Amino acid sequence: MENMPGGHVHSMPPPSMSPSATNGTGTMMGPMHRHRMMMHMTFYWGPEAVVLFTGWPGTRPGMYAVCLVFVTFLAVFVEWLSHSNLVADGSNRVASGIVKTLMHMIRMGLAYMVMLAVMSFNVGVFLAAIVGHALGFLLFGSGVFKTSPAVPFGKTSDLPPMSC
Repeated sequence: MENMPGGHVHSMPPPSMSPSATNGTGTMMGPMHRHRMMMHMTFYWGPEAVVLFTGWPGTRPGMYAVCLVFVTFLAVFVEWLSHSNLVADGSNRVASGIVKTLMHMIRMGLAYMVMLAVMSFNVGVFLAAIVGHALGFLLFGSGVFKTSPAVPFGKTSDLPPMSC
């Protein structure tokens, strides 16, 4: 790269693909690239999606439904981890620190999986993630189903709130 006048940085453009290397749609057809992948860049409806893994859920509506349930439960689990209180007060600081760190690691990994699922741009997956987070918050964060009285200034969760 070379600095150009005006403070702009320019690099060489990518090499163009010759027509013989493509199948007419810009898809590589060399020995290493025999399949065509399409990635949506706008929201779309329909069960034909690729979510998290190549070929999953595929084109079958039943597998698409399994995918939506999976994303919903993933989001509910993220909310449960966000509002859980698994470390007892007065426990060993090192042990509780390790447990909290592992919980945070799992929560963030699952939250990123939900984010990557939403990045499929499938409206059903997007709605499943929203419903999962809302349901998880209702069950674990809103206090609607708590049997003990709320502690106004006490510890409500082992983990700090998630932030972007």
